[in-house]
Amino acid sequence: MKEIKAIVVGAAGKMGSRIIHIIHETPSISLYRAVERPDHPAIGKDIGEVIGLGKMNIPLEGGLGKAGGDVIINFTNPKSSIESLGFAKETGSAIVIGTTGLGPEQLERVKDLAKSVRCVFSPNMSVGVNVMFKIVQEVARVLGPDYDIEIFEAHHRLKKDSPSGTAVKLGELVAKAAGRDFSKVGVYGRKGMVGERTKEEIGMQVIRAGDIVGEHTVLFGGIGERLEIIHRAHSRDNFARGAIRAALWVVNQPNGLYDMQDVLELK
Repeated sequence: MKEIKAIVVGAAGKMGSRIIHIIHETPSISLYRAVERPDHPAIGKDIGEVIGLGKMNIPLEGGLGKAGGDVIINFTNPKSSIESLGFAKETGSAIVIGTTGLGPEQLERVKDLAKSVRCVFSPNMSVGVNVMFKIVQEVARVLGPDYDIEIFEAHHRLKKDSPSGTAVKLGELVAKAAGRDFSKVGVYGRKGMVGERTKEEIGMQVIRAGDIVGEHTVLFGGIGERLEIIHRAHSRDNFARGAIRAALWVVNQPNGLYDMQDVLELK
């Protein structure tokens, strides 16, 4: 099997460096280029030495330039991810995007560009979280309207978007399974005399503290019992391994927009 050449954008960051470490451990994929923002202090240095892997003879670049690989992996920010998607269209590369916090116009741009690109776009690349996505829908359907639904998420203090893309996705999935529109029934935190909880609402509670990698809980509360489905990430490596799995899968697909449910054959 041909070895896949990967371009990692955000290569010197926490997520990018873990992705490169997992690439280094995986025989069927290799690091082709490492890219960072132009003003990053490590530009020009060997990426292996920057992230603690030893010399790899791959310099950290300050932009995508012109040389395309087989697949681009980007977990950075919305603007950079859309730029990478445009670059993938120009070069014929596939792309894996794990960025969250995209606005409605940016999401439409992703959908438009992905018509001409092999793209996996998912708010969470973890295998366990994607199994959770599938399970919560079935639970919501079975339990029905007599069970209140609340979602809790916790992340490290440096996370910029809130709630997490994963929590929003969970909310959208359980709302759809329950026959509701999450944009209308989602309640983000509560304060003051808000009145009794309505039967339709889906609550979203957020924690930001310390170095929490990521925790998500979907609580179904009935009279006399409650059911909680919980996923806790212990390190970023599970997201990195999911991204590599997605990268190896998407290079063999036709153009189109996919998510981890497609990669894991959960649909």
